[in-house]
Amino acid sequence: MTATEDSFTNWKTREEIAESMIPIIGKLHRERDVTILLHSRSLVNKSVVSILKTHRFARQIAGAELSVTETLPFLHALTALDLGPSQIDLGILAEAYRSDDRGLSVGDFTAEAVAGATGDNKTERREARDVVLYGFGRIGRLLARLLIEKTGSGNGLRLRAIVVRKGAGQDIVKRASLLRRDSIHGQFQGTITVDEANSRIIANGNEIQVIYSDDPTAVDYTAHGIKNAILIDNTGRWRDREGLSRHLRPGIAKVVLTAPGKGDVPNIVHGVNQDTIKPDEQIISCASCTTNAIVPPLKAMADEYGVLRGHVETVHSFTNDQNLLDNYHNSDRRGRSAPLNMVITETGAASAVTKALPDLDAKITGSSIRVPVPDVSIAILNLQLARGTNREEVLEHLRNVSLTSPLRRQIDFITAPDAVSSDFIGSRHASIVDAGATKVEGDNAILYLWYDNEFGYSSQVIRVVQHVSGVEYPTYPAPAV
Repeated sequence: MTATEDSFTNWKTREEIAESMIPIIGKLHRERDVTILLHSRSLVNKSVVSILKTHRFARQIAGAELSVTETLPFLHALTALDLGPSQIDLGILAEAYRSDDRGLSVGDFTAEAVAGATGDNKTERREARDVVLYGFGRIGRLLARLLIEKTGSGNGLRLRAIVVRKGAGQDIVKRASLLRRDSIHGQFQGTITVDEANSRIIANGNEIQVIYSDDPTAVDYTAHGIKNAILIDNTGRWRDREGLSRHLRPGIAKVVLTAPGKGDVPNIVHGVNQDTIKPDEQIISCASCTTNAIVPPLKAMADEYGVLRGHVETVHSFTNDQNLLDNYHNSDRRGRSAPLNMVITETGAASAVTKALPDLDAKITGSSIRVPVPDVSIAILNLQLARGTNREEVLEHLRNVSLTSPLRRQIDFITAPDAVSSDFIGSRHASIVDAGATKVEGDNAILYLWYDNEFGYSSQVIRVVQHVSGVEYPTYPAPAV
């Protein structure tokens, strides 16, 4: 057999194994509300090739490719356990088993590693929590995609309605079409139909009521059977407690804002300060996409090295609040053509750091440049550390943080020497450390952090919503603290 034939035979074998994993992953998700991950990447509803690519991607963060032949035995072991709702990371399981020297079988090791999710310890499945989207623009439609994706088990979060101002013509048909096809993020994964008579969009079996209103105080959500819902305001029209309180109508229990909150509205970056949310808090902000991108790696660096001061320069994709061509705008520079210019603008991300990391005794400044790309931005974080270090040590630290720490869903890590912005479209992490661009000299470290300012941020918003709704299930094996 030639080397070419041997490689092809190996590929076909791995394809067959990955194919056998799909029904197991699907059944665990539907019947037990268990999400199977591989180094924080969900394998639910993924294709054979996607599963193989995810295994291969492990080499970027773990230094070596994971094989489906390694992870399949752990998946089989999970099916034999009395599992409750949880997230199980096969990558972490395989890594931990490889370094364990007790001679345990895969079954015994797996049972021990996920003991907190089995038997008397397991979390009970909760009733689905209603969610309402107020606004249906770039972030609103991505939130809808994520919410629909996560209803496969029938539990967790359930998108019940969207609230929009009615447009001319076939409004609901046009909105459904925008959900179905996206120029940046591609086709919706599933089927979408429209029930114009009842003002509903049906996406993968989810009946989503379209409510037309321009006034939050005029909507009675209980008339649509909505109760105890979390409303996500992605319009940014109201940002203080007084304005956002207008949403607290019958049927709405909490309001989550997808923009920086003003005044005493808590700004939450999931992975960093979600545990500070008070149980009776009704209004929460998810801060900005840039704040979510810089705060987790800033915390990771501060915890390990200490940070005395820093500056963040964001090179940000253009957004809907800019003009397509030169025209009047309340902001001078943002009135200039977005696809034709680099535009210097302000960012509140640096000042927002203190809200998410109040214990960080360091001055962080920031500025921003909008550039002619439609999605994916990069934050350049220039830090003066409390102690000297070197590039290798910093990269090893951040790689480990992305792999095994509580911040592993927020921070990703890539070593590809030819990575460019479009490679990160669809990333669910808050930020991705570019190892090749990282610079360290003594007590000065410069980190280049990619982030999908649309999809990565939307993923962070959903995590906050899951947390406040009580359906943020624990992950096993537990990440290192």
